[in-house]
Amino acid sequence: MKRREFLDKAARGTGAAALAVSSVDLWGQESAVQSSAGDPGLTVPSYLTDVADLYQQDPRKAAIKWFQDAKFGLFIHYGLYSLLGRGEWVQIKEKIRVAEYEKLASRFTAEKFDADFITDMTLESGMKYINITTRHHDSFCLFDSKYTDFKSTNTPAKRDLVGELAEQCSAKGLGFYLYYSHGRDWRHPHAPNNWGWGGSARPKYDPPETFYTEGPEHDLQIYVEFMKNQVTELLTNYGPIGGIWLDGIGVPLSRRGKMGQFHTQELYDHIHSLQPQVLASYKQGLLGTEDFKAPERNWKGESNVPLELCDTLQPHGWGYTKSDDGKHKTPEQVMAMLDNAKQMKANLLLNTGPMPDGSIHPEDVKTLKQVGKNLAAGKKKVTDKS
Repeated sequence: MKRREFLDKAARGTGAAALAVSSVDLWGQESAVQSSAGDPGLTVPSYLTDVADLYQQDPRKAAIKWFQDAKFGLFIHYGLYSLLGRGEWVQIKEKIRVAEYEKLASRFTAEKFDADFITDMTLESGMKYINITTRHHDSFCLFDSKYTDFKSTNTPAKRDLVGELAEQCSAKGLGFYLYYSHGRDWRHPHAPNNWGWGGSARPKYDPPETFYTEGPEHDLQIYVEFMKNQVTELLTNYGPIGGIWLDGIGVPLSRRGKMGQFHTQELYDHIHSLQPQVLASYKQGLLGTEDFKAPERNWKGESNVPLELCDTLQPHGWGYTKSDDGKHKTPEQVMAMLDNAKQMKANLLLNTGPMPDGSIHPEDVKTLKQVGKNLAAGKKKVTDKS
């Protein structure tokens, strides 16, 4: 559904679009002023209509129940690294200098990134929510942040891709979750550095990268405040959000006794204060106070909170990897992943790495469409038997 059509339907007050106008087109104002649990006046986000009654009593409890029932979601890793086709860790693996990596922004057009197509594909695949990399470890943002110039709206694309997906998800009743790199940043001058913060905190350049601050000039709290400001933007400018999905857990974990310098619990509390239903996660759990865990692939642990397993349609990588063309997962492999997630009482968050132009890889489109048909056929068999 294109934006003009969406607004026309919203104005006429028809169906899901009417619900979406208060949640997206007021750009977060509804969410920003919503009060605490038990307020019968709360506007129910479009993706939570199935738990609307519970939402009026306890928005976060309703969001958790919905998440547990969702079972299947789409993960999207897209950014400047996609242009190179060598995965999302290309900057650190190839030790590309900050200024050199920055030049990729001049080539970022996202000309075939189509939020309408992506959300339709998601629904057709039997998925209930989408999670996109708003800002990966390279610090490039797919949204219009006032706290950095390193963003998609400052490229030839001149587009806020997070906003486009937010609009379409709300119009179609899909949950919208936001990946945000927390522990790692390979650009911000005051982000965690290599000295005492874990070997993968930043590329280790020789000679050292002058873009970074070092020694007594390095102030992690400047970076912590930067992250809080950006998360605030994401939760006030894009309507109701399903969850904030933090990444880079290895860096704060490596700090051990000084992990409190990240003020992560304060960030969780801030997230919950901005929108009553939003969930906070940090991979397999950093503090133990997360709303759900989201470990990768073959994780075999236990969880006392809802669980989401993350896996890829490419053989292993998350960002587009050209050398994997022709090797993407088949429908049968995805069905097996879904079965494994079901046995673990977990959701499956299945990743696609869009191609340089933003289009979804044709192998993934084909696979996901067949998975959707398989799931629909399975539901029909259950219905016929009952």
